[in-house]
Amino acid sequence: MHGVAITDLIKKMNFRNMTPEIDAEKIVLSHPDVNRPALQLAGFFDHFDNERVQIIGYVEQEYINQMNHERKLEMYDKLLSSQIPCLVYSRSQAPDEDMLAFCNHYGVPCLVSDKTTSDLMAEVIRWLKVKLAPCISIHGVLVDVFGEGVLIMGESGIGKSEAALELIKRGHRLVTDDVVEIRKVSDETLIGSAPEITRHFIELRGIGIIDVKTLFGVESVKDTQSIDMVIKLEDWDRDKEYDRMGIEDQYTEFLGNRVVCHSIPVRPGRNLAIIVESAAVNYRQKKMGYNAAQELYNRVQANLSRKQDD
Repeated sequence: MHGVAITDLIKKMNFRNMTPEIDAEKIVLSHPDVNRPALQLAGFFDHFDNERVQIIGYVEQEYINQMNHERKLEMYDKLLSSQIPCLVYSRSQAPDEDMLAFCNHYGVPCLVSDKTTSDLMAEVIRWLKVKLAPCISIHGVLVDVFGEGVLIMGESGIGKSEAALELIKRGHRLVTDDVVEIRKVSDETLIGSAPEITRHFIELRGIGIIDVKTLFGVESVKDTQSIDMVIKLEDWDRDKEYDRMGIEDQYTEFLGNRVVCHSIPVRPGRNLAIIVESAAVNYRQKKMGYNAAQELYNRVQANLSRKQDD
């Protein structure tokens, strides 16, 4: 698993660094969860999650204040010698001189946040889960269409970028062209983004590279987007049977998550942008409880029942 430098966490969360002499750039977080070391301060270190961000809240600080000085130094020493990545005080609490001395001795960054303990924990976990999420790169185009993340896939030259450009001209937003980085942030959510080097660029065969953000403005691009559905473009095959009703959803899988998938045959004269738009709107309708294919099926069944009754 890749890691996140403590310096990135400090910058993102706007922490105050009480130990600036420690080189936090070299300390890397590899676990997205946090820990409140209340049990550790009480002397219980079995199954201690020492690889996590350690957060001192009001409860922990109040417990520390009630310790005698010798016991406090002993617990500080045991906690900070256990190779924790960093220690964060919530609610603008100030670490005491003994804590700072042990942090500097063991090379543990001591940080302070203005946030409440619960908010701080939620923010750190949410951000680290995204940064440390499993990630793959695939060939495709990701577009935000009516708020739905549509991943367009298919062989090179089949028209993915051209469809994306038409969608942009129709008011939708490009996330990435050619390479899509997919991160699994939860069992239900996949987030797509562009590699830094190709962000906001589209390659059009015969024309070359165009900068979407410069040509169409900032409202035409987006940095990240959840992947809600997949459109697979493929050459029209006269002998293949294509789904014409859409009653049963088809799925594809990325990083163990299932995503609704439609295979769209491509032939001259088909407007791919309008097809993608319609697929996105239809998907939204299904999420809101209306299924057009099921409605047609129900009408047909009702019509057959009436004829049988007659």
